[in-house]
Amino acid sequence: MTTTASPMASTREAYGDTLAQLGKEFPNIVVLDGDLAKSTMTIRFGKAYPDRFFYMGIQEQNMMVIAAGLSRSGKVPFVSTFAVFATARAFDQMRLAISQMKANVKVVCTHAGITTGEDGSSAHAIEDIALTNTLINFTVIAPADAIETAQAIRAAAETQGPFYIRLYRPPTPVVHTPDYKFTIGKAEQMRYGDDATIIAYGNLVKPALDVSDKLGKEGKTIRVLNMATIRPIDREAIVKAAAETGAIVTAEEHLKQGGLGSIVASITAQERPVPVEIVGLDRYYKSGTGWELMAQAGLTAEGVEAAIHKVLARKR
Repeated sequence: MTTTASPMASTREAYGDTLAQLGKEFPNIVVLDGDLAKSTMTIRFGKAYPDRFFYMGIQEQNMMVIAAGLSRSGKVPFVSTFAVFATARAFDQMRLAISQMKANVKVVCTHAGITTGEDGSSAHAIEDIALTNTLINFTVIAPADAIETAQAIRAAAETQGPFYIRLYRPPTPVVHTPDYKFTIGKAEQMRYGDDATIIAYGNLVKPALDVSDKLGKEGKTIRVLNMATIRPIDREAIVKAAAETGAIVTAEEHLKQGGLGSIVASITAQERPVPVEIVGLDRYYKSGTGWELMAQAGLTAEGVEAAIHKVLARKR
């Protein structure tokens, strides 16, 4: 299907720029990076505030524990590396030192999903949402674009408690205008509709919007919710969508197991059972460009549209 062109912008660059701005406003912010500062873009903070920037090398587990210790002394640590290294390699430290202790640590990871591409399956973070969603005291955010990223980073700095924020390697479509206001824990209704609902986050929001616009021209009204906050999730918006549209499709660059689809299916099963179709990953992918892998996995507007037709048939 033909999609509407959108400007592209990098979420990781938005992170680097916002972090450098926040460094001036919040003198207690410190930044730790696992030897990847030029890729995560924390180097921009490091150049501006070298005395508050720490290269930790390839020791992600120690980095999490040190950040937790710094938070106990009144600092606000931002910890960055690639998503696969933080959530898989350092999960135990995130659980014990940060989540259980309710440490005021912000874990912001780039290179999430399969759009890391050429780095191969060992670097594809496709379990990170499932893992961090189990960390009870964490707020988990997956912004849709650079505009939302900047606001989410600021919200994390201003909010007490541990955060995990998921960002990407390549530039992604910009779906918000500069006047957009991000709110932790609230879904953003980007399209109105009564026939079905698409709930997405990250770089699947743009395909969801394209599908809604295309089907709208064919007489079907498809609601689109940008579920940028995965934890705490907006249960009210999910139940309302189930009640008012009677069918839901979820879309994410993540494993189907344990991701947004699993969360939405669990909530609807408990409160308002409706047909749910999950667009996501079900296997590991080999090396390739990020967008080639997305196409292989069906994480496209076409894949989302196929799921809509399937869920509408189940609804009838």
